[in-house]
Amino acid sequence: MLPVVATGGFLLTCRKVLTMSEYRKLNLKEWAVEDRPREKLLTKGPRSLSEAELIAILLGSGNLDETAVELARRVLNSAGNNLHELGRKDIGFLTAFKGIGEAKAVNIAAALELGRRRREADVLQATRINGSKEVAEIFMPLLGDLAHEEFWVLLLNRNNKVIDKFMASQGGITGTVIDVRLIMKTALEKMATSMVLCHNHPSGGLTPSEADLQITRKLKEAGRILEIQVLDHLVVTQKSYYSFADEGVL
Repeated sequence: MLPVVATGGFLLTCRKVLTMSEYRKLNLKEWAVEDRPREKLLTKGPRSLSEAELIAILLGSGNLDETAVELARRVLNSAGNNLHELGRKDIGFLTAFKGIGEAKAVNIAAALELGRRRREADVLQATRINGSKEVAEIFMPLLGDLAHEEFWVLLLNRNNKVIDKFMASQGGITGTVIDVRLIMKTALEKMATSMVLCHNHPSGGLTPSEADLQITRKLKEAGRILEIQVLDHLVVTQKSYYSFADEGVL
């Protein structure tokens, strides 16, 4: 067994000199319960953990100056302690933190995406669309916190029950390009009788642009010819939505 000598803030062995912060990280079982989120989850369940503790589990470890929990708290704080805002950040934002490499950043991004898809799956259990509220409940969790624009289409049958939904286009911060022919092709293949359009505004504004109005008119006209009615077009943000039908614009 190697001799160990305690001196000042260091532990000396004949092979290596460890700082106290490095030594602490070698003794995970000695941490306080709040710094051992895995054990806390196993004994008390996931609902007992804070958001920072859940992120710490994804991180697995911190850095020489911070535990995983401390690092996770700092990451959350940088996003306003808001998971929706954190979900808008890219991999580069996460890897800027000391102790978070690409692999850890991917773990966090994947977990946030799973949470988004879980909310989406729960909402889609609603079988019938009666108005803009139901459409907003489907798309706000999916699109509301994105940092880029996406254009989606919800396909319905004769009873306004959801057949399918799909992303028709993905763009940048200020816009996206939509192909009317591909949208109608998909609607015909799915034998839809009506559809609802939806896209997000990453800027947070709800006012439709002239391009939004133009693509709505084009799809409505194409749908008229093919007997596939365009029931509504929603612009969504993280907190609210704008319905063309509700506002009498459609």
